[in-house]
Amino acid sequence: MIDRRTFLTATGRAAAGALVMSPVMRAMAQSRGKQVMVGGNEVVVVDIHAHCLFQEVRPIIEGTPLENAPLQDMLVLGQHRIDNLDERGIDIAALSVNRFWWYDATEEQAEAIVRINDEGLAEWCATHSDRFVPMSSPALQFPEMAAEQLEYAVTELGHRGASILGHARGEAPSTEKYDPFWAKAEELGVPVFMHPDGSRNIIQPGALDGTGGLGNVIGNPLETTLFLSRMIFDGAFDRFPNLKVVAAHGGGYLPSYLGRSEVACARNNANCVNTKNPSEYLRTQILVDTMVFNEEGLRHLVAVAGASQVVYGSDMPFAWPDTIDLVVDSPSLSDEEKVAILGGNLIELLRLDV
Repeated sequence: MIDRRTFLTATGRAAAGALVMSPVMRAMAQSRGKQVMVGGNEVVVVDIHAHCLFQEVRPIIEGTPLENAPLQDMLVLGQHRIDNLDERGIDIAALSVNRFWWYDATEEQAEAIVRINDEGLAEWCATHSDRFVPMSSPALQFPEMAAEQLEYAVTELGHRGASILGHARGEAPSTEKYDPFWAKAEELGVPVFMHPDGSRNIIQPGALDGTGGLGNVIGNPLETTLFLSRMIFDGAFDRFPNLKVVAAHGGGYLPSYLGRSEVACARNNANCVNTKNPSEYLRTQILVDTMVFNEEGLRHLVAVAGASQVVYGSDMPFAWPDTIDLVVDSPSLSDEEKVAILGGNLIELLRLDV
C-alpha cells in the first residue's frame, strides 16, 4: 500500500484485526469525504462487493455467440469510482468482474477473456493501490483451467481471491469435478466471493419477469442459498476445510431459514455428505456481506453466523442503499463488532497491508 496506509496505528485494534485511524490519516480522510466513526474513532472500511468490467474483451467476442455480452459502460472503471468511495467513506474496495457471461465461452475464448480481465484489474489496482485490490474471475466451467488462472492471478498479478457464479452452465460447483479449483483456492489461502446472476439455473425462463425486479430481488438470494447448501450437503467444505467463501447479499436465504437446513439431514433419503451441522460451516467457512438493509436482518446475521463472518459490501456501482451507517448505528452490535464488520474481517481475509 502507498504511504497513507502507513499512517494507520494499532491503537484501538479490535480482536478481528481492524485498525482505527491515526490523526494524520484522519486529516487525509477528511479531505476526501465522509468519515466513518465508531466509538469516537475513525475506522477503516473495506468493501468486498464491487463490480467492474473491461471493454477490451469486445474484439474476442465480436461475431460469436457471446457478442451481446452485457458490457455496460457504467461498469467501466474511472475517477468516478474513487469519488464514490470518498462519498461513502470506503477506504478499500475489492474489485471483481462478475457478470460471468464468459462461462458460455469456448476454452480458448475463456482463457483470453479472463486474462484481459485479470490483467486489467491488476493494472488498475496497482495504479490506485491505496484504494483497490483485485479479485480474479476465472472460467469455472473448466475447473483445471480455472485453477491455473487463479494461481496466475494470485501469484503473478497480486489478486487477493476469486469471484465465481453460483453455478457453471447449470452445474453446481460442489461436486468433485470442481475440486481442482477449490483445492487451488485453499492451497493459495485466498477467499472465493460468490455472486449470483438471477437464479437462471433454477427458475424457468420468464418466471421472475415483470415488475419488482424479481430476478434480482428473489433470484439472486435464491441462487446463493442453493450454492451454499450444495457446498455444505455435497461435502465440498469438508473436502476443503480451510476454504473460505464469501456469499453476496447476506448469504441469501440460508441464514434466515437456517433451522430448516439444520434438520434436513436427519430426514429419510436426505443422503447428506456433510459431517457437521450447516451452522458450523456458517460460523467458520462461510462469510456473508451486509446487504440486508435493515437492523433486524443485520442483527440476525450476526446472531447466527457471528460478527467474524459478516463483512461490508456495497454492490457499487449499482443503486442499492449503503449499509455503512446501518452497521455504525446498530444498537445490537458492540463497537468491536462494528469495526470488525466494516473492515477488520476483510483486512485479515484479504491480507491487506494496512
